[in-house]
Amino acid sequence: MSRTNTAPARPPAATGGGANRWVVLVVLCVSLLVVALDATILHVAIPSLTEDLRPSSTALLWIVDAYPLICASLLILFGTLGDRVGRRRILLLGYALFGIASAVAALATEPSVLIGSRVLLGVGGAMIMPATLSILRAVFPDRRERATAIGVWTAVAAIGAATGPVLGGFLVEHYWWGSVFLINIPLMALILPLGRRLLPESRGTADGPWDVLGALMAAAGVLGCVLGVKRAGAGDPILALPTAGPLLLGAALLVLFVRRQKRRTHPLIDMRLFSRAAFTTSVGCIVLAMLALVGLQLIAVQYLQLVLGLSPLETGLRLLPLTFAAMAAGATGSYTLRRIGPRRMVGWGFVLTAAAVLLLTFMGQHDRPLLLTVGFVLLGFGLQTTLFSAYESMLSEAPQRSAGAAASIGETSYQLGAGMGTALLGSVMNAAYAPGLAAVPGVPAEAGRAAANSLGEAYQVAEQLGGAAGGALHQAARHAFVDGLHITLFVSAGLLLLGAVMARRLPRVMECPVDVEEAVSAEDFEPDESRGSDEHHGAGEPRGPHESGEGCGPVGRSRPTEAPERSGLAEPSEPRVPATREAIEPAGSGRPAH
Repeated sequence: MSRTNTAPARPPAATGGGANRWVVLVVLCVSLLVVALDATILHVAIPSLTEDLRPSSTALLWIVDAYPLICASLLILFGTLGDRVGRRRILLLGYALFGIASAVAALATEPSVLIGSRVLLGVGGAMIMPATLSILRAVFPDRRERATAIGVWTAVAAIGAATGPVLGGFLVEHYWWGSVFLINIPLMALILPLGRRLLPESRGTADGPWDVLGALMAAAGVLGCVLGVKRAGAGDPILALPTAGPLLLGAALLVLFVRRQKRRTHPLIDMRLFSRAAFTTSVGCIVLAMLALVGLQLIAVQYLQLVLGLSPLETGLRLLPLTFAAMAAGATGSYTLRRIGPRRMVGWGFVLTAAAVLLLTFMGQHDRPLLLTVGFVLLGFGLQTTLFSAYESMLSEAPQRSAGAAASIGETSYQLGAGMGTALLGSVMNAAYAPGLAAVPGVPAEAGRAAANSLGEAYQVAEQLGGAAGGALHQAARHAFVDGLHITLFVSAGLLLLGAVMARRLPRVMECPVDVEEAVSAEDFEPDESRGSDEHHGAGEPRGPHESGEGCGPVGRSRPTEAPERSGLAEPSEPRVPATREAIEPAGSGRPAH
């Protein structure tokens, strides 16, 4: 099978023709805004929710973790299903489910009902998240434009993170904790008809049957591993059956899943993706970045409300510098990536974030607004810089026909990192916090054990005790929490520096593979006059990167007269074009591909 310039055949992965890719980006960003809001808006409502529903410590962990854990376990299933049946179709179904689950969560009167609705939200999120990234990958085959689109996409995620705590704080102060879920309903009512009208359908290759068993194995494997980590984070012994059982079972299922995919002619995920150092390293960097971010954010909210005594609205406002800095990093990410390359961008992003975390260790019993503002700005800018470059590198390493699978891997690593961060940093925090309440003068042993569960519970126990014993317990709990916070920050900084070392395996410069199929499919989103400048070239004359002045994209890619059919991933010898003029080297320079 061959393709010529005179009669180009459309690849099966091409999306619906005529759709304006920037309008599509707006719709996808609103989708992300909904998911980002739900991920952060609940944090400031936790104290109010705890007071109203009185959940146990385990139930509270499930209320917080059910959404990311269920979402992480189902991303591969829905990401690969979208490649087969249509990413737009899965996305629209996710919108509907997300809206229904939000209504149930808002009206919940029992912890079990709230946990169940959070599970449904996780299912809806798993349908939405990989679909948005894979549609973006299909609509923007030009890597330069795609980097800009991902920058906008990540900036919107930061806007959602910024709006979530502030909006949540306002709603909790003026209404009740369930109102934080109601914000999803009007957004879903808006985005569902817009998505149905404006989003183009996008599919990958549909060869062979969809591997249902493999998808279920992946879902159960991810869920088992995260459940085991969660139980370990809650303080259960690592060798106990409730902890070791899910961990071992999940790991075994994932190993079997990988072996199954390697043997299948038409796998859900082409495991050759992981043979590319840039892809594997990007996934690892996403996990580490999220591991640090989510755990720190949850602890920071507790510090601001329970140690400094700020209201939920004041807490949301204090977190604004972090998210505004993240917005700035996303907006400038495309330019920065082209100038310094993925390796430096991810590495220095991790280093900057580690420096911010170490600066925050100077937080103490009293409020230091300037210190917190500077620390949060550095933290937000550094983490968003890392996440932007890691996502862009990961998506660019995967062929468009595997966009859903690649997006699901990226989002699985995102959610897995978030769940592990809550469990790991939470367990470090608990291990450092509990010993400080072991022997408080005048406090009974049973009350001390109850106070060791959390700072909020310690305050409740202290209020019940009253008198000198209650005051001593209150003060000891504050000191123990701040000491535990410092230890947790040091652990987080160490993980971030590990990520900086890992980033050394990424490419030095932003480069693009010459992909004939993507170059041809890109014409579905370009007006005819954008290709008129090619007319002076002969049918068999390739256009070089020097001639176009743009090192990356359909216009700047070489177009051979005839391209052989390729299966699987591109070969390592595939020619690549640097994305910046400064990085362009003479043809035949022998530069190895990354």
